[in-house]
Amino acid sequence: MSDEQQAAGSPERGPQPADQPRAKDDRARADRGKADRARDDRAQDNRARDERAKARDNRPRAEEGRAAGDRDSGGSDAAEKEKEEQSEQDREEREKEEREKEEREKEERERERERVTGRFKEHTRDPLAEEQGDDGPTDLAAASRARHSTRMLFDTGRDLNSFDRSFIQSAHIGDIHLRLDSRPSGAGMRSGPVPEDELRGLRRVHVEPQGYVRLRSALVARRLLVLGAAPGTGRTSTALSLLDEVTSGAGAEPGAGPRVSRVDPDGGVRGLAGLLSGDGAEDRRGTGYLLELALTRPGSLPPDAMDLDGLAAALDGCGAFAVIVVTLGSAANPLLTGRYGMICPPAPTQELLTTRLREKLEERREELADRTAAPDDTPAAAPDSGPDSGPRLDDLLTAAEELAQRAEVRDAVGLKDLRPAEAELQASLLAGHLLGDLSYDELLSGCRSLAAGQAQEWFAGVDRALTALPAAAADGGARRSGTAALFHPVAFRIALAVLGGTPHSTVAAAAHLLTWELSVQSDPDNTPARPLFCDDPESDLALSRAELTDGRVEVAGAEVGARLIWYRGSALPAAVLAEIWDRHFPVRAPLVRWLRLLSDDPRPHVWMRAAVAAGELSVRDFDHSYAELIRPLAEAATPRRRIFAATTMDQAAGHASHREAVRKLVGDWSRFGTKSLRWTAAMALGYGNAAATTDDALDALARIGVRDDGDQLAAASFNVVRLLALPDVATVLRRMADWTHHRREAYQDLGLVTTVRMALTGVDEVPAAEPGSPLGDRGDWPLPLALAATRPELVGPMADLLWTALNTPRSKDVAMDALEALMRTAVRKDGTAWARPGLAALLPALAAEEHDRRRLDWLLRRMMNDPENPLPDAQARSLWWLAVPSPDRTGEEERHG
Repeated sequence: MSDEQQAAGSPERGPQPADQPRAKDDRARADRGKADRARDDRAQDNRARDERAKARDNRPRAEEGRAAGDRDSGGSDAAEKEKEEQSEQDREEREKEEREKEEREKEERERERERVTGRFKEHTRDPLAEEQGDDGPTDLAAASRARHSTRMLFDTGRDLNSFDRSFIQSAHIGDIHLRLDSRPSGAGMRSGPVPEDELRGLRRVHVEPQGYVRLRSALVARRLLVLGAAPGTGRTSTALSLLDEVTSGAGAEPGAGPRVSRVDPDGGVRGLAGLLSGDGAEDRRGTGYLLELALTRPGSLPPDAMDLDGLAAALDGCGAFAVIVVTLGSAANPLLTGRYGMICPPAPTQELLTTRLREKLEERREELADRTAAPDDTPAAAPDSGPDSGPRLDDLLTAAEELAQRAEVRDAVGLKDLRPAEAELQASLLAGHLLGDLSYDELLSGCRSLAAGQAQEWFAGVDRALTALPAAAADGGARRSGTAALFHPVAFRIALAVLGGTPHSTVAAAAHLLTWELSVQSDPDNTPARPLFCDDPESDLALSRAELTDGRVEVAGAEVGARLIWYRGSALPAAVLAEIWDRHFPVRAPLVRWLRLLSDDPRPHVWMRAAVAAGELSVRDFDHSYAELIRPLAEAATPRRRIFAATTMDQAAGHASHREAVRKLVGDWSRFGTKSLRWTAAMALGYGNAAATTDDALDALARIGVRDDGDQLAAASFNVVRLLALPDVATVLRRMADWTHHRREAYQDLGLVTTVRMALTGVDEVPAAEPGSPLGDRGDWPLPLALAATRPELVGPMADLLWTALNTPRSKDVAMDALEALMRTAVRKDGTAWARPGLAALLPALAAEEHDRRRLDWLLRRMMNDPENPLPDAQARSLWWLAVPSPDRTGEEERHG
């Protein structure tokens, strides 16, 4: 920097600051200096008085010595010399003692300063620091980012009670009775012929999936096809369509019998082979058979390759065809990887919906002729040119497709792909609305029920298959060896609802933990068998309507590439949790135990997602969640569990129905709670939803921070800083300034510690800085610099707070380190721009006076001489000119020093 600026930074006392807070601090420092000088003067007076007293005591002895010297003149000179030497030794000893005393006092002052500095540094640590070590990085920033992404899965604006099936299950649209369930109401026909009317109707409405021609060619060539797909994807319709096509020209004798038949699955592959090889085989030429195997039931064994070869030979012998439908999974993998196995892809959604819409509208063609227009809130359908005709079918179909593409309707459906039963229901809803049978609200309610229907189908009667197992083993004990294999698919769906957006391995591991808890709950007297090879990523995706996407995940503060798994539909996570929590009460106990296990997971993208999901569950039954989950974790010994409870309450407070209850609870904890409950309340207040106003949140945090000699000052200050991302940030800064000038030292410490913590906090650690907001776009910036760059009116209050911390003895060392950390964010290590605009706004306000510039000059020189991370000279000069801009310098000169 220039000689003029170095001269300006000479060690002379600068002028008093113009503003009142800095003047008060200068007067306080002057008073303390006067007191120190008065104390030193009193110490010098005491030492002089002691020396005079010692001199008076030595005077009689000297006179006696002179008298004796007169009597013995020969020895007077030697005695006098000895006394002088003794006096010199005494003086040297006294001086040595005084020096040692001064050194001890200096060391004591230095230790006291270090204790004060260490105390402030302790208060600025993150709440999770005690779990992760003194110097290790904490994961609250990663947890905050995980919370942002998880909240996207649960729309707090959606009332979870809207997943109500009572309306749509009983709704009638014209002569159509709607059922949400894609499952048949009864057991269904287990075996018997498929009527020709059903086959004709299937030919009219069936939508061929991708690769349908390849499936048909394989069936014709081998006469046997093992078709694997997830339930509800139209696999049975595809199998019947294939059999209808291959048997229509296979030369079956007219009137000989049914062309396509269903086969009882109890007989299995061997039973069908025996039927085809028995008497009357000639009568079965050109016929087709559909066999659905339930391989997911405990104790069910898939047919082996020899059984399939035997069936294929029997089919070829009588010229018949067969399709075996199986559910994707580990049990079906040997069948699907064999010579007869193929995967059945789902039908395309848009074609499926269009076909179903046309079908529904054609069924009511006579009723459409009496109508001339659509409802006012939908596009009008133009009438036919004929005088007696109603709206044209193509116009109604176009209007229905446009209605289906509305953002509000698509959000209500919440599914990326529709299955045949879902497409049929949505088509009925759209047709009913266009024809005036359903209101728009009823249309949306019915669309929301699609995801609820899928969730109910997944979990209804899962453990009924356990009744088919033998009640006792050979040794007399109960035996439930198949419980783990049975519960794993449902456990995976629950884990995906909670941990969607994490790597597949994370969801699979969590699903195994939940599988164990469900198995133990189902049969507590026996240790369940742990399945080791039941995982199949492709089956998991198909059975859970999930998808894998390329993304990134944080590992110990670093981002790495990963394959992330999500539901194929934004409505499925909430629907799954609602189904489990509302309709299956016995599952709550293992689910709560599982969530507690996830709260101890060290990975922030795991425990934070689990906390948000627990909050969604709490909305459905807050009394149960509070007793079993929130209160126990809020009083836990580990900070992570308490943050888990605070996040759960904040997620519940995001719903208007529970906001007041959460605020009352947090307020009581801040006043009357135990130490752990007050700590949890502070973390809940930092999210911004646990108090009615910002002032109320700050009052509660101040109560927590100053109580018990500042025992929880760190937690309180941390959450005050989290409130700085709220729109009412000016109120937070004003209260921080009030605390620093409070007459009580506890409040002063709260203001100073919060100020230093503000300088050390990054934007991505603040939960209210949502992605897409001005602060969220600066995720790796320090919070004060991001505020200074986006809201210039906050520069003055922040500069005053930092100036006070830098000029207060007990906080100045920690504040100086924080200022250095801020200044090092001007540019990145690779030389690209970083937080320089924020520094350009804030530094001039911190270097307004000579003594401020002198301190800045000292800090820059310290940074330049840092042996581990020296600041380049050009960057130091650039920072200096940011703080002390000169009208004679160009922008290019200031950037390059």
